[in-house]
Amino acid sequence: MKSAFASFKTYFGLLLFTATCATAQQDPQYTQYMYNTLVVNPGYTGSTGGLEANLLQRSQWVGIPGAPRTQSFSIHSPYSQTHDNIGIGLSVVNDRLGPSDEVYADGNFSYSIPTGVNGKWAFGLKAGARVLSIDWSRGRYYQEGDPLLNTNINNKIAPAIGAGIYYYTDKWYAGISVPNFIRTNIYDDIRESITSDRLHYYAMAGYVLNIGDNLKFKPAALAKVVSGAPVTVDVSANFLLQEIVTLGAAYRWNDAVSALAGVQVTENFFVGYSYDYSTTDLNKYNNGSHEIMIRFQIVPKATRIKSPRFF
Repeated sequence: MKSAFASFKTYFGLLLFTATCATAQQDPQYTQYMYNTLVVNPGYTGSTGGLEANLLQRSQWVGIPGAPRTQSFSIHSPYSQTHDNIGIGLSVVNDRLGPSDEVYADGNFSYSIPTGVNGKWAFGLKAGARVLSIDWSRGRYYQEGDPLLNTNINNKIAPAIGAGIYYYTDKWYAGISVPNFIRTNIYDDIRESITSDRLHYYAMAGYVLNIGDNLKFKPAALAKVVSGAPVTVDVSANFLLQEIVTLGAAYRWNDAVSALAGVQVTENFFVGYSYDYSTTDLNKYNNGSHEIMIRFQIVPKATRIKSPRFF
């Protein structure tokens, strides 16, 4: 009985969220998407003009056992300083939800075409694999002959191919992308079963506005469209002080409000943090969502002076 109760407790929060929002399983979401662009749009590859690496940890709906936990890592740069119109990179995401673990591993490539003085069109491709593992013993109660017993899935591999377009200048950017055109099997937290993934369409935009010598305003937005699920829209507003401290807020439509903060610790290292507060009935059962990221950059001085970037 105790194990059965633990199972109920584990999945109660997720089932409540399902009943409240009636959404379908989707790819991982990020509050600091403006710093984690490569995992969404391969057109971003190499666009910073130098080497960039990002490490992000997201703990969603803290206090609900079985809630999503996501780690992502990405690294990219121009192919070389003489071939800076070609970008190469790698992105890896580990997403845990209930009994499932999904790993997304992709190589990223982009080719950019200059337009005007500062603008560039970047066309990106990503290719890799999705690895799915499910251990039904996590959070479920079993006994011999239990009809709920399911066969575990161990490292089931499926191919992945995606594409994106990214336009940027030193002041603003916009992009559209589909991270994976191939439908693969995923864990469905609504039915607690294996189902087929759906195509995800992303649109993003951001701008940098100089308010003063030591203050910049950086609004950004990300929209995600998935068949069979409501459109997800994130909007954020960050202020950059002295090009060192970032403070801001964000809103995810019908889901959460967020606070964001970041510090440029050194010339190369930036650390960011965000906290989400649920605006749905789910806020009664969780302590919010936490996200922390570390960014490492090496941008050639000539690139920084010619066209400084703040995204």
